[in-house]
Amino acid sequence: MQNIQYLTLGEFFSGSGGLALGAILAESNNNGRILKIKHRWANDYDKDTCETYKKNICKNELSSNVICKDVKKLDINFLSQIDIFAYGFPCNDFSIVGEQKGFNGSFGPLYFYGIEVLNKFKPKAFVAENVGGIASANNGQAFKTILNNFKNAGNGYKITVHLYKSEDYGIPQTRHRYIIVGIDRTLNLEFKVPEPTHLKNPVPVRIVLSNIPKNALNNEYTKTAPQVIERLRHIKPGENAWTARLPDHLKLNVKTAKMSQIYKRLHPDQPSYTITGSGGGGTHGYHYKEPRPLTNRERARIQSFPDDFEFLGSKESVRKQIGMAVPPKLSKIIFTAILDTLNNVNYPSIKSNYQIEIKTDAKQMPLSFLNYLYA
Repeated sequence: MQNIQYLTLGEFFSGSGGLALGAILAESNNNGRILKIKHRWANDYDKDTCETYKKNICKNELSSNVICKDVKKLDINFLSQIDIFAYGFPCNDFSIVGEQKGFNGSFGPLYFYGIEVLNKFKPKAFVAENVGGIASANNGQAFKTILNNFKNAGNGYKITVHLYKSEDYGIPQTRHRYIIVGIDRTLNLEFKVPEPTHLKNPVPVRIVLSNIPKNALNNEYTKTAPQVIERLRHIKPGENAWTARLPDHLKLNVKTAKMSQIYKRLHPDQPSYTITGSGGGGTHGYHYKEPRPLTNRERARIQSFPDDFEFLGSKESVRKQIGMAVPPKLSKIIFTAILDTLNNVNYPSIKSNYQIEIKTDAKQMPLSFLNYLYA
């Protein structure tokens, strides 16, 4: 006889729903005791993103629980109790592409609004996601401070940190992100990193970019300048603007850092490089077979979104939503492991690749953040 129990999910910086989709698809079964996850509330400040989340995660039900507002102006006292909290707090100031300001930027300190949720609701578990560059921001001190705050939030959390490589889990993309999972310390349980499923056989892009119907959702082609098309014809699969043998009139006049992804065409037999949500010329991702930028549906497939997941907004807004998302397939693997942990189910796991050094004293915030928060 089955006994299904639903755990409720709350999100900050929810994006278009990559984390949430994986969460609501996850399931754990321990001799008929089934644990699943359902949406309770979510917050993001971008209107298109919120509409996409409502349509695909809420299925237009409970859509009023998607609060489109700046998190700094959100009163968490009006939010409902949750069992699991998730947030991919903004990575702008932690990314290695940029100045990597960490806590000294405008976005870095925003993670603390999630700490307030943990302190108020004391959920059984939480998931936090960010770019690999977070570990070195502020000379490495920012990440240590963040982990220390996580550990001491709520009832206290046993945290597991791991730099996940998406391609090792069947996502056709070399997307590397730190994911922090915390389990309420009073439960006496410990989350373990799920074992990679595709360590030796990553999924190549030709598998996921084949057989896309021309009338698929979000599959519009981008109008491309003739010179760009000509340049792409000279760039072989796997090459970029710097490694290809380009005629002089097609070469780029760049004297600063030469990013390897500029006009880089995908290689059909390899995972894609990281799909990004923004950037100008040369950063859109380029098809291995045709001399053109990827469509948003192709980007979505590389990110492991199903074809019936419809993104709302302009083409550039959709590109941003896709590039900022957590791959749902990876999210499902992680949330399944969380449910298994809470359900006392053993699963194949590996040792974390991040050595945690956390102080045991009370929570301490850098002065720069306190000045920012209460200014």
